[in-house]
Amino acid sequence: MLAKVLSSSVLGIDAYVVEVEVDITMGLPAFATVGLPDGAVRESKDRVKSAIKNSGYRFPPHRITVNLAPADRKKEGAGFDLPMAVGILSATGLVNRDKLEQYLIIGELSLDGKVKKTKGALPMALAARNNGFAGIIVPKGNSRESAVVQGVNVFAASHLYQVVEFLNGVEELPPTTVDVQELFSKDALYDVDFNEVKGQEHVKRALEIAAAGGHNVLMVGPPGSGKTMLAQRLATILPDLTFEEALETTKVYSIMGLMGERAVISTRPFRSPHHTISDAGLIGGGQIPKPGEVSLAHNGVLFLDEMPEFRKNVLEVLRQPMEDGNVTIARAATSITYPASFMAVAAMNPCPCGFYGDYKRQCQCTHLQIQRYRTKISGPLLDRLDIHVEVPAVQYQDLAQESSGESSQTIRQRINAARMVQQERFTHHKIYCNAQMPPRLLKRFCKLDEDSHGLLETAIDRLGLSARAHNRILKIARTIADIERLEQVSSAHIAEAIQYRSLDRSLA
Repeated sequence: MLAKVLSSSVLGIDAYVVEVEVDITMGLPAFATVGLPDGAVRESKDRVKSAIKNSGYRFPPHRITVNLAPADRKKEGAGFDLPMAVGILSATGLVNRDKLEQYLIIGELSLDGKVKKTKGALPMALAARNNGFAGIIVPKGNSRESAVVQGVNVFAASHLYQVVEFLNGVEELPPTTVDVQELFSKDALYDVDFNEVKGQEHVKRALEIAAAGGHNVLMVGPPGSGKTMLAQRLATILPDLTFEEALETTKVYSIMGLMGERAVISTRPFRSPHHTISDAGLIGGGQIPKPGEVSLAHNGVLFLDEMPEFRKNVLEVLRQPMEDGNVTIARAATSITYPASFMAVAAMNPCPCGFYGDYKRQCQCTHLQIQRYRTKISGPLLDRLDIHVEVPAVQYQDLAQESSGESSQTIRQRINAARMVQQERFTHHKIYCNAQMPPRLLKRFCKLDEDSHGLLETAIDRLGLSARAHNRILKIARTIADIERLEQVSSAHIAEAIQYRSLDRSLA
């Protein structure tokens, strides 16, 4: 007695079809699972046996062999419980086989037969659509998330017997539908707003430029000056999330089981890992590779508070994803690439005590201590942080003012307009913002007049800037011009861009 049920598993952020083959033969009762199953899959036999019995069906007292094909790929998670149970019932003649090839089936089973939520439902629904299946049967908790995918029917089940009766044509499971546009308009709201920040107008200006051009930012200031508050609000002024971006971001959160009650991620992610995080936790990894914080921040903001407190090896692994927009994790068996296109925002104190340059409190650090503190961030990593902005302590007059500044929505409108200019400029170059501009396009889109050339040459000579810092200044100046709707980059734009490289200057 042989039966085949189609299920799915995730590799990277994409899913592929898995054939769950069940063979029942005469012999001593046994349950073997082959096809590179992990611990959770091997333990499925106990959950499946109890779920079948407690759902009112007879569990066959024979030798059962379950093969998960392709057999050369590691299978993980409890999502194979439901297809295994359906396969066993089909092999014993309790489930009609006519519909088994039309649907992908995923779901974890509890001991009483209830179908529990599983990870990776969204990419699996995409796999069902791309492979031409009539539909996908998912746990009820994954139904809204899966229904975001258009072009495939999503059937939600809460119990094993519902799936059996649906496949036998006894009971109908209505397809789950969601209004994607309504979800976007309903959930695309942030809990914070830029008008809550008092003072720090020049920092707000720097963050607006960063958001408009996709530039990475480093904020330097004493404790309590508002660095974290500003960083938390940066995501609220980034351009509106497109459906394609939302779908890719949601796939990462889906395979990590972080969706909660949401059907789709409709706001820009904001991730703030603790400085004790490991390099694998930051960029991803593990024996079975998983996405890290850089991938969870995809299309959003990755905030590194107290940046010098992070371990040096952890900071250095950021260099490649910051440059490439993705991260590749290589293992002996496979190599997986995760998306990691994020805005890096870092914050640090100007010195170990935190009060170097503060007009209120005197710094207790020596020149050597300050140098050692700042050199915890390597030169190559510092070059990749386009904008360095000083965040001074907020004065009482700013805190006491009743009038609020511009709202995030108002600032976002200007940024959307600047991004539209950049999208038109880079239509044929497969990039979408100035920060991604390769060196070969700098001369074409950042043409300078004689005054600008002279100003930039003086700054390069006096500050000893690297070639990468030189390119960063040009990109920032291009973004400033885009915000002002100007085609030509002027010396004023270059001068402002140079001011955003404060850590390239030597200590006084």
